[in-house]
Amino acid sequence: MKIADIRGMRPDELEVKLEEMERHLFDLRSQSVTEKLENSNAIKNVKHDIARLKTVIRERQLKGRS
Repeated sequence: MKIADIRGMRPDELEVKLEEMERHLFDLRSQSVTEKLENSNAIKNVKHDIARLKTVIRERQLKGRS
């Protein structure tokens, strides 16, 4: 997921996407424990996407306070 796509989302879409990505990360970690994870880079990629989402959410919170 690219940062430009994330910045184009509405605040409610960001929250939904964040919850979805956190659930996906949980599922990937579960697969990792049971050794059914095919792509080991998937966890890293999802973590980066979560960080991007949280960054944009936080930027918007700070922008609203100014």
